Amino acid sequence: MAAKSEQTRQLVADVALKMFREVGFEKTTMRAIAQEAGVSVGNAYYYFASKDELVQELYIQVQDEHAMVAAQALEGVKDIAGRLKAVLHSGVDVMAPYHQFGSDFIATAIRPSSPVNPFGEASTAAREASLAIFRTAVDGSTPAVAKKLRGDLPELLWLAYMGVALFWVYDRSEGQRRTRKLIDGAAPLVARGLSLAKIPGVSKVFDDVLGLVRSVKEDS
Repeated sequence: MAAKSEQTRQLVADVALKMFREVGFEKTTMRAIAQEAGVSVGNAYYYFASKDELVQELYIQVQDEHAMVAAQALEGVKDIAGRLKAVLHSGVDVMAPYHQFGSDFIATAIRPSSPVNPFGEASTAAREASLAIFRTAVDGSTPAVAKKLRGDLPELLWLAYMGVALFWVYDRSEGQRRTRKLIDGAAPLVARGLSLAKIPGVSKVFDDVLGLVRSVKEDS
């Protein structure tokens, strides 16, 4: 029975994500999802209390796909600039089917109280999955990133990725080439900045920045 229940839950989620891609978030209703999945509306609500919960499912599935695509893109790439490019480009690749309706998701998620806010507690699983991708990119780089930066860098890069994702949502250039150009230009700049962390005089600046970041996190 548990297996059948999980299959039904997955069917509802798959149908909802398909409808998000094809008709958009706003036009996708729980009733339409239930009808397309061949289940009752009550059954659909049993597995997902709202469309917001289905967005959380979307976040998790996108992160799972991003992890697989990024792992392939990172193969044989050692320098941090190249690894950062690989992770960011693969993130844009897996989000591509949702670009037309990205602004709908942003409008839903941007409210601080929204249950699908990427910084909120409900998004912890998806956020941790994304952080793990950036952690892999940092840990596998050669030469190694300065030890003092390694712990905080994945989260800082994830925050930068959120900025890239927002830029991508509103990028109307063909194939979102402006976003690709941003990634290709920013990654080497980040790598150069990280290389300065080993220089004694400049290192103090990084210490101050990390100290500020940690203090803000402690107060959150």
